[in-house]
Amino acid sequence: MDYFVHETAVIDEGCTIGAGTKIWHFSHIMSNSVMGEKCNVGQNCVISPEVTLGNNVKVQNNVSIYTGVVCEDDVFLGPSMVFTNVMNPRSAIARRDQYLKTIVKKGASIGANATIVCGNNLGSYCFIGAGAVITKEVKDYALMVGNPAKQIGWMSEYGHKLQFDENGIAVCEESNEKYKLENNRVYKIAE
Repeated sequence: MDYFVHETAVIDEGCTIGAGTKIWHFSHIMSNSVMGEKCNVGQNCVISPEVTLGNNVKVQNNVSIYTGVVCEDDVFLGPSMVFTNVMNPRSAIARRDQYLKTIVKKGASIGANATIVCGNNLGSYCFIGAGAVITKEVKDYALMVGNPAKQIGWMSEYGHKLQFDENGIAVCEESNEKYKLENNRVYKIAE
C-alpha cells in the first residue's frame, strides 16, 4: 500500500485510495468511495459509499461524509462538521433513492461544527465559519457565518478577509494576490 491506515480503521472492499493518504483511528471508509492523493482523514470519521474526495482533502475528527458529497482538491472539513443527504428524513421511510448531491469546490474551508444542508454547492475557496448552517448555494470566495448562514464578506485563497477599494480591487495580505469584485462576484486577477 502506498497510503497509511491505522490498525483500528475499517476499509471496505471497492475503495480507491490515493498515494500518501492517511486514515486514522476508528474511521470507516465504505465501499466504492474514492479518495485522492495526500488526503488526511482524522479519527472517528465515516466516508459513505460513493463519496469522492479529491487530492489533499483534510477531514478533521468526527466528520461523516454521506453519499452524494463530492469534495474537490484542497478542501478542508473542520472538526465535527456535518453534511446531510436527504431533505426530509424519516426513520420509517427509506429515501436512499432521493439523496441530493452536494459539491464542495476546490480550496473551500468548512469550520468546526458547521452544517451543510444537502443540495447546496459550495464555491471555490469559500470559507464557512464555525457553527454556520448552510441552507443555500455559496459563491466562490464567499465568507459565510451564522444560522442560517449569511455572507459577510469575501476571502482570499490564503484564507484572509478581503478589503476592496473604490475600484473593487483587493490584495491578499499574505500572498499579495489581487482580486476583483464585480457584479457581486469575486475573481482572482491573473498576473
